Amino acid sequence: MVNFSDAYIERCDKETENMIKNETMTFLAQPLTYLKKNKNEFIYLESNWFEGIRVEAVSLEADDVFGTYDVMLGLKLQKKFDKILKEHLNTTLHGNEAKFDLMFSQDDGLWNLNFALNYVEGFKEDMTLNEAFQVIYQFLNNLVESVK
Repeated sequence: MVNFSDAYIERCDKETENMIKNETMTFLAQPLTYLKKNKNEFIYLESNWFEGIRVEAVSLEADDVFGTYDVMLGLKLQKKFDKILKEHLNTTLHGNEAKFDLMFSQDDGLWNLNFALNYVEGFKEDMTLNEAFQVIYQFLNNLVESVK
C-alpha cells in the first residue's frame, strides 16, 4: 500500500484551473463520490511515489457527460513506447466503454494520458479518494513495468 503522506494535494476549479484549497493527506479520506457532489472541482496530486514510476502528477475529476471518474496525467516515457503503451491500455482497461486518450507532446517530451478510473481493475464507486489514488498508482506502475 502506497502512503501518500508526502503528497502535494490541491482542490482546483475545473473552469479556471485555479486552486481552491491546498489539502493535506486527511482530505483523501473523503469518499470518491465527493467529486460527483463537487462537479466543478478536480483534485491534483503530486507524490514521490508517482515520480518513481515516471508520472509527473495525477489529476482526478468526475466527468459531467459520462459520469465517470477521469484520470489525467503526464507520463515521462520515450515516444518509441507508443505501441506497447496502447496495447497495455487496450488489454487492461475493462468494459465496452473503456476508452483512453494517449498523445505524445513534443514540447514537454511527455505522454498525455487520460482514462476513466471506472474501467480499471479494483475500482469501486464507494472507495475513498485515497483508495482511488492507490488503484491509479497500481495501474500506472503496471503500465510502466510493461514497457521495461
